Amino acid sequence: MTAWLTIPVLEPAAGGRAERFAAALGRDRHPVIVFFAAWFGGFALIAVLSIGAGFLLTHGLWHVGGVATASRHFEGWLAAHRTPSRTDASLIGSIMAGGVVLPIIVAVIGVVGAALRKWRIVAFAVFGLIAESGAYRVTTLVVHEHRPRVVRLESLPVNASYPSGHTAASIAVYGGIVLLLTSRITNPAFRACAWTVAVAIPIYVALSRMYRGMHYPLDVTGGALLGIAALTVIVFACRSAGAAAESRTKDQTRAS
Repeated sequence: MTAWLTIPVLEPAAGGRAERFAAALGRDRHPVIVFFAAWFGGFALIAVLSIGAGFLLTHGLWHVGGVATASRHFEGWLAAHRTPSRTDASLIGSIMAGGVVLPIIVAVIGVVGAALRKWRIVAFAVFGLIAESGAYRVTTLVVHEHRPRVVRLESLPVNASYPSGHTAASIAVYGGIVLLLTSRITNPAFRACAWTVAVAIPIYVALSRMYRGMHYPLDVTGGALLGIAALTVIVFACRSAGAAAESRTKDQTRAS
């Protein structure tokens, strides 16, 4: 059973970046140390890039041509076409990527992974979400963009429009789950269905957040990029830890 849960996407490629990173830290470094070195470095990088993109938006793109006018018109159009059923649907889209549902999903994956002693799966689920949410929080502390000036359906800080944390989190969690599954299950029909769901959920979440007056289109775009970046970082960190574990195993085999 546990052999079946070996996830190829988390395995380091021979001579790849993860293997070289682990080797640069020393062959005797514990996999946990290598993991956190890669994770912290990646987290810092995506936080800086997210902040930079936020400043580019608020001090650059927002003042170019008709970007601001088009964004405000779109938000106004969404607000003008609200209906009870659409509002209910937008609430579902927000809840499924919110601060209650996603931690529960990640906790379940973590508990199952720990019970099976698949620590890289645990780290992938838990620290993938932490990377996304941490970078999001840091960005909103530095970048202050006013939310759309329409009737908002939620009471959240008005100067934290960029980026969309819900969109980012939906990619980090739901996209991450599909990444793991399609890495292990190679059936083309399954992969096609799984990736369709992985793409559809963040789109649904992004539209829900814009409908509710919480974000502009560029905000959810920034959130999508943040979610993809968080997945990239956690995959690299897991692969680096795997490379360190393989190196230690080889050294122990030689020593014995």
